[in-house]
Amino acid sequence: MFSTESELLLEKDYSLVEYPIMEHFLTIQGEGVHTGKTAYFIRTAGCDVQCWWCDVKDSWDGDKHPKMSVKHLTRAAVESGAPFVVITGGEPLLHDLHPLTQNLHKHGLKIHIETSGSSSLSGQLDWITLSPKRFKKPLHEIFPYVDELKVVVLTKKDLAWAEENAAKCPPDTKLLLQPEWDTPASVQLIVDYVKEHPQWGISLQTHKFLGVR
Repeated sequence: MFSTESELLLEKDYSLVEYPIMEHFLTIQGEGVHTGKTAYFIRTAGCDVQCWWCDVKDSWDGDKHPKMSVKHLTRAAVESGAPFVVITGGEPLLHDLHPLTQNLHKHGLKIHIETSGSSSLSGQLDWITLSPKRFKKPLHEIFPYVDELKVVVLTKKDLAWAEENAAKCPPDTKLLLQPEWDTPASVQLIVDYVKEHPQWGISLQTHKFLGVR
């Protein structure tokens, strides 16, 4: 588990701290290592990466979404019955995640994050999924903590980018290539690559196939 909490931070009451939130909901994890598992998603608003293929562009502007308290978000996550929370975005690391993650942990929830790694790590995190982008590279500080490297692939350049990032991750990091949803040609590109490089696996956006939110 990654944590940058200090003793001073642990003494504070964070329940009233607020974050801009696009949405939060009970769902089934649709992609990556934990595909098919019940999860509670908290999607923060605000993004400085802004991938052109992003399917949640409405999350980019943090000012257009309401702010919600740690107390409210924690209650919703606990009452959902999900065993873990996925903090995503937007780019969740634009926000200081200490208050939210500390409170969630106090209630026995595991905490996963999906991030581009473009901002500094914060909070108590049990699983870190790094999805690096070539046009806004991840900070070097994140690599020692990466549990899952998931690279979206459109062209052969993305395969080289995937290997560049994999070389910086711990040996036990799960390595996954994911086709961009609207680029069908990337599927065969990935299949052929994984056949020749079995250290990589394939991640699919199964929630889109299943029609799951």
